[in-house]
Amino acid sequence: MLPIADAFEHEYRGCEILYGRGRASELSAVLGDRGLDAALVVCGSNVGANDDLMDPIREGLGDRLAGVFDGTTPDKRVETAFDLLDRRAEVGGDVLVAVGGGSSLDVARQATMLDADGRDLGDLRADATEGPEGLGSLAPGAAPSLPVVVIPTTFAGADLSTGGSLEVLSADESPTGQPLTVSGDGAMPVVDLADPALFETTPASALAGSAMNGFDKGIETPYASDATPVSDASAVHGLRLLADALPRVAGDRPGDEAATDRAVVGALLVQLHRRISVIHAFGHGFARRYDVQQGDVHAVVAPHVLAYLFDEVDASRRALAAGLGIEAEGRGDDAVAEDVVAAVAAVRDALPVPSRLRDIPEADEDDLPAIAEFVVDDWCMNRAPAGLDATPEAIEGVLRAAW
Repeated sequence: MLPIADAFEHEYRGCEILYGRGRASELSAVLGDRGLDAALVVCGSNVGANDDLMDPIREGLGDRLAGVFDGTTPDKRVETAFDLLDRRAEVGGDVLVAVGGGSSLDVARQATMLDADGRDLGDLRADATEGPEGLGSLAPGAAPSLPVVVIPTTFAGADLSTGGSLEVLSADESPTGQPLTVSGDGAMPVVDLADPALFETTPASALAGSAMNGFDKGIETPYASDATPVSDASAVHGLRLLADALPRVAGDRPGDEAATDRAVVGALLVQLHRRISVIHAFGHGFARRYDVQQGDVHAVVAPHVLAYLFDEVDASRRALAAGLGIEAEGRGDDAVAEDVVAAVAAVRDALPVPSRLRDIPEADEDDLPAIAEFVVDDWCMNRAPAGLDATPEAIEGVLRAAW
C-alpha cells in the first residue's frame, strides 16, 4: 500500500481540498483568509448533538461561529432549505459550514442557489404542478448567494460536487406520480475540509450506510462511456485505498487511525473526475419508488450490476482489477471479471449492509418491473459503457437476481 501524506491541499474545480487529521482547528484561519467572518453551521440533529464532533468545529471556528442550524434530514425538502435561509438571516452569516453526510452538504449548497433563484415556496410549488419543465432549475447561470464550506463525516462522497437536489412535491402531490425535485448547477463548495478525526466520531452504522455509495463511485468511473486516463487514475487509486480500508473502518475487520486516513483519502480520490453510471441509475430507480438509503441499494446491486455488464461488454474489468488488487496479467477476461465481482461482494459483505433487495424493508418484488423502467430512463444511463443495450427486461433480470 502506497504511503499517504499526513496532510495535503489540492485545488479542484474552484474548491480547495484541505486534508489532515486535526485540521478542524484551522477553521477560523481558513475563513479569515477568505474574508469571511460569521459562519452558520448546517447539520442534522444527530450531528448537532454529537459533542465529540461539534466541539472541535466550535473550537476551530471560535469567534467566527455565528450560530447552528441543525434541521437537515435525509428527505432534503425545499422547506428545510428555506428554514436554513431564515436562520442565516437571523444570525447574519456570510458563509455556511455544512457538517455531516450528503443531506446536510446538499441542503446547504442548494440553499445558496435557492436564495439566488428568488422564488418563494408558493412559487416553486405552483411551478412544480406543471411538471419538471415548469419547475426548471434554480437560478440558471447564476452564482451561489454565499460561499459554502463542507466538512464531510461519512463516505458517501457528496462533498466535491455542486450537490444534490431539493424535493418540492412528494410523489403523492406530484402530477407525474414521482417526487419532483429542483437543483442549481453552480453550488460548488469553496473549501472541503477532510479531517479523519471527525469521521471517527461518526457511528459505525452511519459510516457503513455511506461506504458503498462512495465505493461505487470508484467502481463506475472506469467503465463510464466518457472515462479518461485521468479519471481512471484517481478512481483506481481510490479503490485501492477503499477496498482495504472500508471493512476496517465501517465493517468487521480490525482497524486503526491509519485505516481511517486511507478511507478518507480514498473517498476524496474517487470523487475527482467521477463518472456515475449504471449502479447509480439503480439507486435512483429505487428512490423514485421508495424513501430508501441509496447506500443500501448500491450495496445490494453492485455485484449483480457488474456481473451483468461483464456479460455484455468489457466494462473496464482490468482497470477495476488493478484497483481491487486482482492479478490480471496472463488471465482470461472471464476469470478477471469473476474475481472483480467477488472482490466487490467481499467488501460489501464485510459491512453491516443488506445483501439482498428483499432485506430492504421498503422493497416490494411486485415493483421490480416499474423500477427497471425507471433505471433505463435514468440520466445516469447516458454514461453506460459503450455497446451496452440496457433493455427494461435485462435490467429487471438484474433486479431479480439481486432479490
